[in-house]
Amino acid sequence: MKNIVLRNGIIAGLIVGIPMLAYFLSVPADGTLSPHMMVLTYIVMLVALSMVFVGIKQYRDQALGGVIKFGPALLVGLGISTIAGVFYAVAWEICTAFMRFDFVAFYANEMVEQARAAGADEKGMAAAAENAANFTHMYANPLFRIPMTFLEIFPVGILVSLISAALLKNSRFLPARA
Repeated sequence: MKNIVLRNGIIAGLIVGIPMLAYFLSVPADGTLSPHMMVLTYIVMLVALSMVFVGIKQYRDQALGGVIKFGPALLVGLGISTIAGVFYAVAWEICTAFMRFDFVAFYANEMVEQARAAGADEKGMAAAAENAANFTHMYANPLFRIPMTFLEIFPVGILVSLISAALLKNSRFLPARA
């Protein structure tokens, strides 16, 4: 089981980490980000986390003779998701260290601009500016930033693990080949 979890987790981590590195390290210093980046990021996460399904199926078919219970299947999926999440967080740390633009300032500015666009009054704008300053302060701490980055992908991994475990516990679903 360990080999299947490690192999599929590393593959998922590379699938999600390499595009992130390629994109964010190529963003110009002015911080021009694609407006569709968040959607694309979640699509890449789902593609990467398809390795959860593959890993559970490999474990069911190769190690367990084509039959797996929900609990062990879920554990395999969560293991793969955890490794992918660690790769994702490490890739983001590399990005933040080497990006040419200040992502934190960009994000904090977006927080204030969203309040302005929503028609916030002077008090609302002050609150948005304070929230942005608090975010900037918290995000500078790696003990806050790394778990927050991990939590961007891990809930998706939990969902994929639950669905995959539920499907693959049925031995008639994509049965093992002889």
